[in-house]
Amino acid sequence: QVQLVESGGGLVQPGGSLRLSCVSSRSIYTIKAMGWYRKAPGKQRELVAKKSSGDRVNYPYSVKGRFTISRDNAKNTVYLQMNSLKPEDAAVYYCNAVILEGLSDNEYWGQGTQVTVSS
Repeated sequence: QVQLVESGGGLVQPGGSLRLSCVSSRSIYTIKAMGWYRKAPGKQRELVAKKSSGDRVNYPYSVKGRFTISRDNAKNTVYLQMNSLKPEDAAVYYCNAVILEGLSDNEYWGQGTQVTVSS
């Protein structure tokens, strides 16, 4: 199991930047994949960025070139740097971890952090 705690959300103007942080209660070396998802009102949950084993990174087209996922192994922390934010980026952002436990991949979620993009 793992506990994930996000922070860094807030209100930002269009074109601005935010950096989200996700602190893991266990070493991220033991986590198969970590990523960020977002959920806006009336919309389905959407993958924003995912970093898998071997440092493979996936971004959807909607954020590619603007968002960057990175990690600090020593701090067991994964970051999401968000630049050139748009109103449509407003959502609750969730940290996600996939851990191989036994023969199963289990998913864990943080509590979410709100990002509001508005002038």
